[in-house]
Amino acid sequence: MEIAYIPSPSHGVLHLGPIPLRGYAFCIIIGVFVAVWLGNKRWIARGGRAGTVADIAVWAVPFGLVGGRLYHVITDYELYFSEGRDWVDAFKVWQGGLGIWGAIALGAVGAWIGCRRRGIPLPAWADALAPGIVFAQAIGRWGNWFNQELYGKATDVPWALHITSATDGRVPGYYHPTFLYESLWCVGVGFLVIWADRRFTLGHGRAFALYVAAYCVGRGWIEYMRVDDAHHFLGLRLNDWTAMVVFVLAVAYIVVSARLRPGREEIVEPGADASDDDGDADSAAPVGVDEKSDAEPGDETGEKAGKKAENAGNAGNKAPEKSDGEPGGAADAKTDVSGAGKPAGEASGAADAEPGTAPTSPTASDADPGAEPSDDSAGAARSGAESAKKG
Repeated sequence: MEIAYIPSPSHGVLHLGPIPLRGYAFCIIIGVFVAVWLGNKRWIARGGRAGTVADIAVWAVPFGLVGGRLYHVITDYELYFSEGRDWVDAFKVWQGGLGIWGAIALGAVGAWIGCRRRGIPLPAWADALAPGIVFAQAIGRWGNWFNQELYGKATDVPWALHITSATDGRVPGYYHPTFLYESLWCVGVGFLVIWADRRFTLGHGRAFALYVAAYCVGRGWIEYMRVDDAHHFLGLRLNDWTAMVVFVLAVAYIVVSARLRPGREEIVEPGADASDDDGDADSAAPVGVDEKSDAEPGDETGEKAGKKAENAGNAGNKAPEKSDGEPGGAADAKTDVSGAGKPAGEASGAADAEPGTAPTSPTASDADPGAEPSDDSAGAARSGAESAKKG
């Protein structure tokens, strides 16, 4: 009876002229870009500079690729150094074979070098990158689908993987798609780390340790389903033992770290906050002006700014208008009572002005130069002079 299944690609590589485009390599590259992109967003949210994650990844990624390949070659050395095998194949990474344990271990060495050069704590950087790493693993596992490798036991479930290749000892048939199981598990671990990091404010490497522990749980039961050749100890595959040991170490780190260094790092990248503050201070004034001038009609901030500007303009126009001869204006009083450069009689006449007139002010000189005095002010000056003579 025909059953539903997941088809395998007939070819794992396409040729663009003389250039081979390998599905396995594309999955690894896409995964790296996703890890750096997400890690950069999380690093900035923690107070770091944009681009720092990519700068450190320049060290971590090559080290990780070398470490992953070394782990695979060492644990499956018979594939490359036994009789009838060509040791040169150990360098053919595009044919598959990257051990995640070696990739994380040696990749951490490269990341440590990059962090040390930038004066950044490695645990903080690892926490920011943890979800991105496990999402990259989820994408990278699809490279095994292109190579028709790392499948599980034979099955007739509707989502069985149809293996069609007979090379390297493969037997065509329907098998558990362990690559798909691990890919989905990694996606779940990534979201778990993001949630736990927000919920419990994980820091000092605990978010990364949570990723490692959760991944080991899934890798344990998925590894148990695989049927490809592997070294066994006490009835378990080598990777099962590795997963158990790493799981215990990760959980122990979470517990000890939480007691010794609770909370999260306040500063993850020295100097990042200072540079951001300087940039904000330099742009504070022009930004404020632009925001007010660009306010849309009806916006409360824009209306207030417009009213203030209008009131300031009206206030500035009052003195010239009243000095042009309006009766009773404050500017006239200011002009009349200014005693600077006037005879004593004129000053005393200004002081005898009727009660209730505007007080004197030294700002009378703000009136337009050459403006003729009003009739009232001229009359007041003459009466003041006459009274002074009589006295």
